[in-house]
This record gives sequence, C-alpha cells and structure tokens, in this order.
Amino acid sequence: MTETVLVTGGTGYVAGWCIAALLRRGYDVRATVRGPAKEQAVRDAVASVADPARLSFATADLTADAGWDEAVDGVAGVLHVASPLGDDTARDPGALIVPARDGALRVLRAAAAHGVRRVVLTSAANAASPGSYRSEGVTDETLWTTDGPALPAYRRSKTLAERAAWDFAAAHGGTELTTVLPGAVFGPILSTATLGSVRIIERMVRGDLPGAPRIGLEVVDVRDVADLHVRAMLSPDAAGERFLGTGEFIWMRDIARILREGLGPAGARVSTRQIPDALVRLAALRDRSLRSITVSLGRRNRHTTAKAERLLGWRPRPAAETVLACARSLIEHGVVHPE
Repeated sequence: MTETVLVTGGTGYVAGWCIAALLRRGYDVRATVRGPAKEQAVRDAVASVADPARLSFATADLTADAGWDEAVDGVAGVLHVASPLGDDTARDPGALIVPARDGALRVLRAAAAHGVRRVVLTSAANAASPGSYRSEGVTDETLWTTDGPALPAYRRSKTLAERAAWDFAAAHGGTELTTVLPGAVFGPILSTATLGSVRIIERMVRGDLPGAPRIGLEVVDVRDVADLHVRAMLSPDAAGERFLGTGEFIWMRDIARILREGLGPAGARVSTRQIPDALVRLAALRDRSLRSITVSLGRRNRHTTAKAERLLGWRPRPAAETVLACARSLIEHGVVHPE
C-alpha cells in the first residue's frame, strides 16, 4: 500500500518542490491549502515537473484548529513547510511569531493524536546563528539563536516556532520530530503565485537595485531543500535531529556578476556596483523595508552542512547554478522581461 505524506502550505515556493519530490518517489501527497480555490493552482504548478494524479488536498490554516485532524488522518509523515505571511518590518512582531509558533504546535498535536510516524519542520539557518552576524567562524546545529526584541521578526518567528516544536516533542514522545534549517533559498519557480525569497533575484534582473549591498548569503537551491526534507523524513538516523540546509556563501555583488555574465543580454540591467554600508544605513532611515538588512552588512559567519552530508548523503549544488536557474525561470514565467 502506498504511503501518504502531508505537505503543509501547498501554495508555497518550497512546498511546491517538496510535493514534486514526493510524487516523483511514488508517494501519495496531501497538501494543505487555505481554501479549495487554491487547489487547481497548486496542481498546475506541480504538473510542470511531476504527475499530479496522486495529489490531493485538505483545507487548514495555521491560525485555526479546524481542519488539521482531517489533514493528518492516515498519513505516514508530515513535511510542515507552511510559514505565516507577514511584514518583517511590522511594528508588532507577534504578527509573524504567534502564527508560526502556534501553527507548528497545531500540526504536531494533530500528528501525535493520529500516530504520524515523523514530522519534518522547516525552520531556518537564522535559528542557529550567533546573535551578531559579525561573528567570525563556522557554526553548526548545536548553536541556538538567542531570542530578543532586537532581532528581526522573521528570525524570531523561526527560532521560537522551532523551540516550541522541540519542547512539545520532548513532552509528548511518540511522533518523531526532525527540523530542516535552510539558508537563502533560490532556484527555479513553479508558478508566479508565491515568489518568496526569489524576489531578490527578480529585482536584480529588472535593474531595480542600484547596486549590491555588502551582504553575504548562503545560497541553496529550492530543489536541494526539498530533497533534504524528503531525506530527513526517510532516514532512521534523522529522528530527533536538526539539519542545516545552507549552501555556498556568496556576496550579493558576486551574485550580480554571475547574473550579468551568465544571462548575456538578459542580464544587461543587473548592477554590479558595490553600495557602501553608510549609504544603506542612511537609506534605511527613510525606508523601513531596509532596516532589517542593515544588521547583515558585512556578515561573515557561516554554517556547516557536514551533518546533513554525513548522515543523509545530502549535497547542495553550486550557488552560480542555482542563481542562474532562478533568473532563467523568472524570465520563462514572464516575471521579468529582458530588453
């Protein structure tokens, strides 16, 4: 009998690729959506890379209890990829923190009540980072981000949601928990509905950015992130473990150069100019959307994926391949139009 796996947040960027990865492996997949109107869009997106015949849906929302029992009923595993939508610059950080934490607990409670074997929860590398991005060195999964009001709301939401999940798992037992902590997720898109992190690449290719701030990203391909989730669900060694899923560390200016050179004429509008830190901080005084990135200027701390490589056999692809695949996908989907 074919096992069924639940993927939460089916309309999401990472979730779509997780659904595709599971379908390709022969699983039946049930995806949660906020309402039936979203179902066809998910099916159409996945159909470009996998046969959606074994894809079904359940209606459930992170902010409400309704629907979660039905969503997990009869599934062998859960990939809890769903993340609340919100503005990282909002004055109330609870708008992100509360639904992320409470949503994770709703999924875990339902999974435990229905005897689900394992839940894989998507956290973030930011939940395993030093308090200051200026810290040198390489860190691993043993480090936990110290929460505090000075941290961006998104980083706090991921850290507190993962903490709550581990506390629940320790207190209740039964259902196994594994967490995946990705870096900056880029790569090809399946639809234009949810672009998420790839909007950075979109803005660079459009020429909307006058240059590149001095920010380093650990670029990981969305297809590799999906693969890591599936490996984390299947491996006996993954139970009760955190796995960093970051990729190659690369400065934004180098990303700009890769796009400018690799896209040919389509990359003509990409600016490879380096924006001084002082100008970024000055602009952030007027533009709230820039304030959350000023703490990352000059970031040098990196994460190691040695654990995922050793225990799960996972290998991320090079950053240049991911960045170019992302840009070409945005062009193919008509999100950006080359001159």
